[in-house]
Amino acid sequence: MGVWERLRSWLFGAGGASEGGAAEGRISPGGATDAAVGRLARGTRDAGEPPSGNGASSFHLFWELPGEFVSVSADLEVLRTPERPRLCFWALQADFTDHGRPGGGGHLGLQFHPSYPSGTAVNWGGYAASGRELDGSTSQLKSTLGNHNTRDLAWEAGRRYRLRIAAAGDEAFSPPGLNAWRGTVTDLDSGQTVVVRDLWTTGTSLTRPMVWSEIFARCEHPSVDVRWSSFEAVAADGTTHRPTALNVNYQSYRDGGCSNTNSWLEGDAVRQMTNTERLTPQGARLVLPAANGNG
Repeated sequence: MGVWERLRSWLFGAGGASEGGAAEGRISPGGATDAAVGRLARGTRDAGEPPSGNGASSFHLFWELPGEFVSVSADLEVLRTPERPRLCFWALQADFTDHGRPGGGGHLGLQFHPSYPSGTAVNWGGYAASGRELDGSTSQLKSTLGNHNTRDLAWEAGRRYRLRIAAAGDEAFSPPGLNAWRGTVTDLDSGQTVVVRDLWTTGTSLTRPMVWSEIFARCEHPSVDVRWSSFEAVAADGTTHRPTALNVNYQSYRDGGCSNTNSWLEGDAVRQMTNTERLTPQGARLVLPAANGNG
């Protein structure tokens, strides 16, 4: 197992959940469920700072969508922004694969970041299979903190934004032996698309997509709330595919997660909220009504 695979397992507590239903309990790097660990990891943490490795409490939605793709996208609407000046990150993620060989992964998403103008930013970054941070093109967006991955972007609560990771095409520059993958954000109300930048990786396609919330706040802080929808992937032949379901994963109590986060189905969308009653259990399978539109 490569460094990225171990990092992925540590960050998300799951393996190949996009290829089948997630069972209750932690998912080992090999994909097998360790139900005993899941039982031991259950506890209650609804106050205090998350004692996780990065100081955040995260929860994830793994797509049931096997295959390899040239683009993946999802729509994000932030319904309720943080009332406290704490970092929140909502992202679309996919793994890169090089003809079946792991090529790392990347995540593209909106951030509520107190150090950026109006507290809003966008991040497009990732890691190679070795665990090294991926290099990429220079973004045309300013970065108040001078961070290559996190750039200034004025987004608003209550507006829908399409996050899209896609092959940048032959015209895009990339160093020899690497491929360029472009992160874009489209304001669906105005129709304006912003290119964040390109990442360079050995990966030739995308696999194992997911979306997630990563909240760097105390568990009892006022709720933040987002809605995800329009989960899509495009194959090399141009066909569009949609996940049949999303598998729910919460950062466990043992790994420092808050126990008062929740993900639930709302029509053809899925909500994620902090500081609320957890009604959807770990490992639940949220079946998407529009899944029969594949093709």
